[in-house]
Amino acid sequence: MMNNSNLETRSLLDELRNFDKSGFLDLGHPLLNRIAESFVKAAGIGAIQAVSREAYFTTIEGAGNDSYGIPDIAGANKKRRLPNLRGETNSRSLEAMVKNTGKESLQWGLAAGMYSGLTYGLKEARGAHDWKNSAVAGAITGAALAVTSEDNSHEQIVQYAITGAAVSTAANLLSGIF
Repeated sequence: MMNNSNLETRSLLDELRNFDKSGFLDLGHPLLNRIAESFVKAAGIGAIQAVSREAYFTTIEGAGNDSYGIPDIAGANKKRRLPNLRGETNSRSLEAMVKNTGKESLQWGLAAGMYSGLTYGLKEARGAHDWKNSAVAGAITGAALAVTSEDNSHEQIVQYAITGAAVSTAANLLSGIF
């Protein structure tokens, strides 16, 4: 056990090095710890991704390039992710960005927490961590993501479930190679 003087002299770099070993949350059960840590990490990544994307589009739009320098594939550039964010400096545009960042952050966090919790639970229930656990967890997580999207249909839910299972299974099978 560490004494208080050792805790006081630890640097941020020391904390980050031990981050993966000990984690930063202790909710009393390994399943809860894993879900919460996955949620927090992925939510942060989702927020960074959303802000980065909107900063890019705002910068390109401010430069006067309407095509964003990206070829228009099936009208993809005609539909902006944030219609209220058009490079203005008013509170409505900032509010739209914050709202979208929060939504995407929540989606990323829920997906990661759900996937992590499912793989852990399946490992504990089956006594093995293999591609089958990854496939089931990926399929359920993919279907849940499709349900939370704006324009979901039966076909989209099935497609997301299949994609989630395939990506998760591939990641599991390739993890031993790299």
